Amino acid sequence: MKLRLVWVGKTKNTHLATVGEDFIARIGRFVPLDLVDVKEPKMADEPKRIQAEGVSLFHAINASDYVVALDADGRSHTSESFANFLGRHMAENPRDLTFIVGGHAGLSDKIKQRANLLISLSDMTFSHDLARTVLLEQIYRALTIIRNHPYAR
Repeated sequence: MKLRLVWVGKTKNTHLATVGEDFIARIGRFVPLDLVDVKEPKMADEPKRIQAEGVSLFHAINASDYVVALDADGRSHTSESFANFLGRHMAENPRDLTFIVGGHAGLSDKIKQRANLLISLSDMTFSHDLARTVLLEQIYRALTIIRNHPYAR
């Protein structure tokens, strides 16, 4: 099983990019990790932008992937319940686990329908750059909880 992170565009905030790179390296010590940046469309019309991003995200997903999409209407988790989910998937499911982070306008209905699970990082709204960083930290935290590593305490 491999973890895959698929998101729209690159992290523009250099500070968040640096923190994200640190967590990417840490996660890579526990599990294989694949990162996919899909191109951010340059269009002002938000519904068309969401649809264009959805097409790009959909093409980046493998047919066999178990897909978890970040969405404000998704199920929220504690760090421990997220670690339980991740641990169960790693132990019981050979499918690659793919996390999707949409652009600033959200996810297309096509991606939400393709997702096996929708999760929310918080009741608060984050920029998609910050959401990526929080997701990376929570994946790392979950892996340390699973392995009883001191980071999680």
